[in-house]
Amino acid sequence: MLSFDRRGVLAALVASWGASSSRALAATSGLTSSALRLGPAHAFAFDLLTTQAKQLAARPYQPPPPPAAALTGIDFDKVQKIRFRPGEALWLGADMPYPISFFHLNRYSQVPVKIFALDGPADKMTAREIVYSADYFEYGDSGLDPAALGPLGYSGFRANNAQNNQNDWLAFQGASYFRTDGQDNQYGASARGIAIDTALPKPEEFPRFTQFWLAEQDQTLTIYALLDGPTLSGAYRFDCRRQDGVVMDVHCDLFFRGQPGRLGVAPLTSMYWYGENQRDHAPDWRPEIHDSDGLSLWNGKGERIWRPLINPPAVQVNAFADQAPKGFGLIQRDRDFADYQDDGAFYNKRPGIWVEPKGDWGQGAVELVEIPTNDEIHDNIVAYWRPAQSIKPGNVLSFDYRLYWQDEEPNYPADLAKVVATRIGRAGVPGAETWPANARKFALDFEGGDLAEMEPRYDIKPVVTSSSGEASGAYVIKIVGTSRWRALFDVPLGGKMPVELRCFLQLGDKTLTETWIYQYFA
Repeated sequence: MLSFDRRGVLAALVASWGASSSRALAATSGLTSSALRLGPAHAFAFDLLTTQAKQLAARPYQPPPPPAAALTGIDFDKVQKIRFRPGEALWLGADMPYPISFFHLNRYSQVPVKIFALDGPADKMTAREIVYSADYFEYGDSGLDPAALGPLGYSGFRANNAQNNQNDWLAFQGASYFRTDGQDNQYGASARGIAIDTALPKPEEFPRFTQFWLAEQDQTLTIYALLDGPTLSGAYRFDCRRQDGVVMDVHCDLFFRGQPGRLGVAPLTSMYWYGENQRDHAPDWRPEIHDSDGLSLWNGKGERIWRPLINPPAVQVNAFADQAPKGFGLIQRDRDFADYQDDGAFYNKRPGIWVEPKGDWGQGAVELVEIPTNDEIHDNIVAYWRPAQSIKPGNVLSFDYRLYWQDEEPNYPADLAKVVATRIGRAGVPGAETWPANARKFALDFEGGDLAEMEPRYDIKPVVTSSSGEASGAYVIKIVGTSRWRALFDVPLGGKMPVELRCFLQLGDKTLTETWIYQYFA
């Protein structure tokens, strides 16, 4: 039930985001085009939004009305043929940096959201609803008759870059999902407003953003959003800037009408099918297929940790207990096209997402959920912060954090090397006629930090621990002709599975690398 429900929601995102327009935007003067109709103006402030969320949570949850029957016929192929007319974008030609266009409802995204345009200074903002019209869309050869669809609404929105008329760089659509194209103009992993009951033996709950309010000022797109679901309601603010990729400052106030079985704050969602660490999972001709290849952690004690992702035999939830975390994220470290050979999906360009908490988030854990998959169309990886405190109806929680959509983690220590590859194979000495039974060899590549400037030497030691027994044959070499260093060791596999592993490199008393941790299934 877990994977079915999750994949049903994520199918909507794949279908609709794939239809993002790549057409040039036509020049228009004024706040909006003449055809874009707005509702009457009313006052808006974040305090009013917070009050609305609080009042909503004090009442029983009201699910959205049944979707229009006509939407069931708008399948994946038809979604790709429906285009928002570029000349109808909000703020196009109005000296605003990011014109806004809108997503059509379809079989996969059936519930409309209300979207408002904001105007005026921060202390006296007014909001006007952007009224839906089928006239804003081109239906091409989809075979759809817009008149027969009836009054619908929007399923979400996206922000475009007006300066060079390129593709959209940010999109909000589907439950509380959103994503950006990072530094290399390529969508990949996604973020969410909140996660409820992920990887529990019951269906996951997907609270949804029901209303959005949009404003732009000083190269910043500000998005206010109202969240609602059976367990909670929430008021959100996102300040989004294109800055070495995309940076978002997020604030949320959460009001609980129910008790979540598992609360996930600042959740991230990605896809991992296989990489160099799981060659036995590679039925496709491409060497690797993943949006992210690892979970990066910076814990409250200051330790940097790298956990390569895996495609597990069953749903796995790993919790990394912490106090006042400094950051975590799903990162795509391998950015070499040769390791993917995909000139359509461009997995080597997929952005990483890093969560930087603001203030003290107290006790809790970063949790990593890995769900088995046999294809690249399923987002099967989730990471989030789970507070340790017990949450009951009537509780209120607030969080502030910054999201970095970039190739690498920000503020990484200059003297510390990173893990850049994890490989696993037969234990023992290559070329030997016999090799140890019930053991595996691990080869870890490290790059950067102080190691990058070192000449080959033999006093750098791998510090290895294993839940299955003592590692053997451990040593470190510098890879000829590169700045990389490689640690190799054999691990016995007898006993309980999976095997839990840790490794870092040390010179005397000095730690040279982040800590690699791994969960190996024989």
